[in-house]
Amino acid sequence: MVASPKPKRIFEIRPIKWLLDKGSIVICAGGGGIPTMYTAPGKLEGVEAVIDKDLCSALLAEQLEAELLVIATDVNAAFIDFGKPTQKAIAQAHPDELERLGFAAGSMGPKVQAACEFARNTGKVAVIGSLSDIEAIVQGKAGTRISTQTPGISYR
Repeated sequence: MVASPKPKRIFEIRPIKWLLDKGSIVICAGGGGIPTMYTAPGKLEGVEAVIDKDLCSALLAEQLEAELLVIATDVNAAFIDFGKPTQKAIAQAHPDELERLGFAAGSMGPKVQAACEFARNTGKVAVIGSLSDIEAIVQGKAGTRISTQTPGISYR
């Protein structure tokens, strides 16, 4: 078992911004990178840890000043009572309300946490939904939208 610390900084943010400014498609923060920390002033070392890809993506989007954070997954929204006859898809939610619902750490939990943090820290919208619905998600017609401008929770 290894630690899973919350990411605090994207070290390569300048070259990522530069590549984006040049029109490149940049693939980054997808998990599997080498977690690092400073052990002494100016001394950066790798550490045994796993950095959550959703939290890393939210931090990356925040540092890039992205207009929208899209967390693509294999389900079409965040659900309450997932897998039960009473399951309901969440259409829109305020971060505080969404976090009160309590999502499993091994599945939707990190995605919800990352989306809520991005929405809170930036005042912008984060969405969670299926990769196959990406166009509708970006348009606000599918998935779960998380925003500090949304009061409460609404369901599909």
